[in-house]
Amino acid sequence: MIRVSLGVAMILLLALTAVCKAGDFRKETDQTVGYTQKEVWMAYDGFNKTFLDSNKYIYKTDTSFEQAVDRGNGAAAIWCQPIYWEMAMNAYKLAKSEKDKRRTKEMRKLCEKIFAGNKAHYAHFDFDDNNENTGWFIYDDIMWWTIALSRAYELFGEEEYLRLAEASFKRVWYGSDKVGDTGSYDEENGGMFWQWQPIRNPNPNKPGDGKMACINFPTVVAALTLYNNVPEGRPEQTGQIPECQSKSQYLAKGKEIYEWGVENLLDQKTGRIADSRHGKGAPNWKAHVYNQATFIGASVLLYKATGEKRYLDHALLAADYTFNEMSSAEHILPFERGIEQGIYTAIFAQYIAMLVYDCGQTQYLPYLHRNICSGWSNRDEIRGICGGEYTQALSTDVVVDSYSASGIPALMLLFPAIR
Repeated sequence: MIRVSLGVAMILLLALTAVCKAGDFRKETDQTVGYTQKEVWMAYDGFNKTFLDSNKYIYKTDTSFEQAVDRGNGAAAIWCQPIYWEMAMNAYKLAKSEKDKRRTKEMRKLCEKIFAGNKAHYAHFDFDDNNENTGWFIYDDIMWWTIALSRAYELFGEEEYLRLAEASFKRVWYGSDKVGDTGSYDEENGGMFWQWQPIRNPNPNKPGDGKMACINFPTVVAALTLYNNVPEGRPEQTGQIPECQSKSQYLAKGKEIYEWGVENLLDQKTGRIADSRHGKGAPNWKAHVYNQATFIGASVLLYKATGEKRYLDHALLAADYTFNEMSSAEHILPFERGIEQGIYTAIFAQYIAMLVYDCGQTQYLPYLHRNICSGWSNRDEIRGICGGEYTQALSTDVVVDSYSASGIPALMLLFPAIR
């Protein structure tokens, strides 16, 4: 029997509303959260105040830039912008759940402005424009937008979002007559190629070219999100390159790519997701949090669509590997220092939330609260932003990139103090 002193009990009670102090994440229990609802909004407001270009409504690379001009000159990566847009959608949903009409209206307007800003900046979402500054030249860059556009349609019902989501999915799957690529999908051997090369006047992909997890599992997520949102009763589309797909066609495509990924990119004993595989060569078993995340999301979506338990088992295996093998002894998520890799936690937040809430897997909540508590307690209080290393205090005088700073507010929006 565990005995708790009166003093310790009082500390645990106060932790429900108290601001985290450095190191508190090691003491957290299942009953404590360690941050307030007010702090959730402080974190998101601080992120936007620091990184959102308030004139263009796209996000900046880091704090050294006053404006998001273009690629290499202040604008965050094209594939990360939809992750930030999804954060705004989550903020809208949170405000709506709180019945805060003023903030709900503000977050809806923010979502609209972020979409309009990105549309104006990125070739008006002409997915056949492959200029290397504001255009589209890697398959997964487009597919991340397919996901966000599909979710935006699900949330707001704007037909333009669905039209663009389906156009972008078609662009990736089948290729572009204008660009000259043959598409990401490998008809002969299955799976999705990551890129076309050269960017201009490309050659067809070859069997040994790379098939990365970061295009394969996002393709499954996109296909299943479209499956959930295209009209009931839409007939199956025929022709070599149909403009859009029926529900059953999107589901079939998602299932097919998922099975290729399971066979080629999943360690079925541990739950580790390989970064890539080139032809018949051995997979590159370097694990990244965002690949774990999209595999979890793909598995959850297929589980919900089919009811087949093996999909849920896969999601749990991948989540357990992320927390037990990739994270610290305290289950603090790993931080990677490569270009744009700080965004990985924000992506993980989106998909672990699906596993927790849609599948009732609340065993991960203490780990998630612990990450939030640690990262938030170590924030730069002057700028109101967090770093990517959640156990390290963030100095006020260092340059911080938006990718690394996104993780804690993304987690807080999905795992708020009150739900």
